[in-house]
Amino acid sequence: MAETGIVPVFYHKDIEVAKLVVKACYDGGVRVFEFTNRGDFAHELFGELNKWAAQECPELMLGVGSIIDAGTASLYIQLGANFIVAPLINEEVASTCNRRKVLWAPGCGSLTEISKAEELGAEIVKVFPGSSVGGPGFVSAVKGPCPWTSIMPTGGVEPTEENLTKWFKAGVTCVGMGSNLFPKEVIAAKDWSKITKLCSEALAIVANLK
Repeated sequence: MAETGIVPVFYHKDIEVAKLVVKACYDGGVRVFEFTNRGDFAHELFGELNKWAAQECPELMLGVGSIIDAGTASLYIQLGANFIVAPLINEEVASTCNRRKVLWAPGCGSLTEISKAEELGAEIVKVFPGSSVGGPGFVSAVKGPCPWTSIMPTGGVEPTEENLTKWFKAGVTCVGMGSNLFPKEVIAAKDWSKITKLCSEALAIVANLK
């Protein structure tokens, strides 16, 4: 996460579409990808996607997001999830991930929540929704008294030089990016090369900022 700086966030009920999107991101240089636990049978999709990615995208770390309880975290860890991302703090999820030494990135909206998450073993915290809790200004304010904190904002991050510059100058470790990296019209048109291009350009911007 720290090395590449961008974590795409995506879900699709069609496994073939999911594979093509993951491959498009991988071809663009992405090496960490978050599949969100959003739809019915999402865990079955993830299990198949992870087996496929192990063969087709061997350098990819594939994790899962939107995990709010320990049972679901255990299920995905059993299916090979490399990391667990949550929209909130749940101590049972923390214990489950720590027991298996799987990275846990909980969602936080205040410095108190960030401190609590770090006490529970979070190596990186997800600021969510990033734009709503204060944007880059919030990040820089947190990094003042807590320079050791690793922050990944999700929500309000765009694959543009102007937007990414604001976040990384504020001190983020990496950013999560969903709909802005996967416009609905691009998915509908199956323009996978466009996604590859967006990823490649965004990663190049981040590399220059680091």
